[in-house]
Amino acid sequence: MAGMTVSLDGSINDRNGSAASLSPDFDELLESPSFKEMTKNTGAVIMGRHTYEMADPFSWINDDYEFQVPIFVLTHTPPEQYPKGNDKLTLTFVTDGIESAIAQAKKAAGDKMVQIIGGADTIQQCLNSGLCDELEIDVMPVLLGNGLRLFENIDTDKIKLERISVEETTGMRTSATFRVTKYL
Repeated sequence: MAGMTVSLDGSINDRNGSAASLSPDFDELLESPSFKEMTKNTGAVIMGRHTYEMADPFSWINDDYEFQVPIFVLTHTPPEQYPKGNDKLTLTFVTDGIESAIAQAKKAAGDKMVQIIGGADTIQQCLNSGLCDELEIDVMPVLLGNGLRLFENIDTDKIKLERISVEETTGMRTSATFRVTKYL
């Protein structure tokens, strides 16, 4: 499952690269039943290098991070230094593509879900490769204008979405979950 928060106009950050206006309800989101259920059912996480570096990794990769599972970071070049993690949260830097990252994450997750949490390029690669079976989009009631758009660079001729659910996750956030059907 891939998931990300977008503005009403489809952006994941503003023209300055900030995603702050998309998460004023973050503490409320972490306490929502659907988020708690999702983290409970997640066995591994995939993220891009930019998402990994959005905040200082040495400050967020700890026992308090919501995903206490193996994390696979898609990158061209692994960092020289990175946090150690703990007995549940481990870091693997994958340099040989989205297919490899997904295969490694599926193996680590066992019978649980693999969650792809961003960034835009990582989710686009996953969708375009046909390796994403569900897409969860959280929509915030804000317009960002010229920010980075999640659904650019998608081969829309090969993808069909079927709505599974729509939920008001927090007082501000609406979550829509779609099954991704591939046309090859």
